[in-house]
Amino acid sequence: MNTMLKKALAECIGTFVLVFAACGVAGATGGSLVATSLTFGLVIVAMAYSIGRVSGCHINPAVSLGCLLTKRMSLIDFCVYVISQIAGGFAGAVLVFGLFKMADVKIPGDACNAVVGGTMNAGGIIAALITEIVLTCIFVYVILNVTDEKAGTSKKAGLIIGLTLTLVHLIGINLTGTSVNPARSLATALSALIYNGTTTALAQVWMFIVAPLVGAACAAGLYKLLNTEKE
Repeated sequence: MNTMLKKALAECIGTFVLVFAACGVAGATGGSLVATSLTFGLVIVAMAYSIGRVSGCHINPAVSLGCLLTKRMSLIDFCVYVISQIAGGFAGAVLVFGLFKMADVKIPGDACNAVVGGTMNAGGIIAALITEIVLTCIFVYVILNVTDEKAGTSKKAGLIIGLTLTLVHLIGINLTGTSVNPARSLATALSALIYNGTTTALAQVWMFIVAPLVGAACAAGLYKLLNTEKE
């Protein structure tokens, strides 16, 4: 199989598992803060040590953007990764939403991201944007550091990244539902519309696409500033 096709398939599978498992746990536990946060982190650990050797286990357009901006991947690779991540995330959300629909169990908040309090006022929008930018910046900055060949942490990288994702979810779930991943936000927003006719998440999803990408760009800039040695 072509190398790029393998990477695309790996990213699709990884994002599928991330969305399917995390939304599934959110539904099964009534949106438990700890359980949902741990699920996101554990999926990253599991995927990092499985598909990581194939694609690097980005499973998040924000992570791929950070890698693009630090010249770890080409623009073509970036586009392929993002398309694969969106496809995998959507498939995962459609499946888990469908299963819960069949079982007549409502996923709390449709497992979607939303502004603080769910109201689209200036304060809520600004708070949501800042939250997502800061959390994504932290997450992507950690990834760029622990996957740096000079860091010597490659064997531990999956665990460190998984714990960091757990951390940012513990901080952000009660504020925005924690996105830090545009593919995950778009997938659940579309699935909420398809299965429940809910348009709120889709109307707000632009924030959870824009803010994580801005956060990733900030992380890349910070990485270059602090970690790049002058020649």
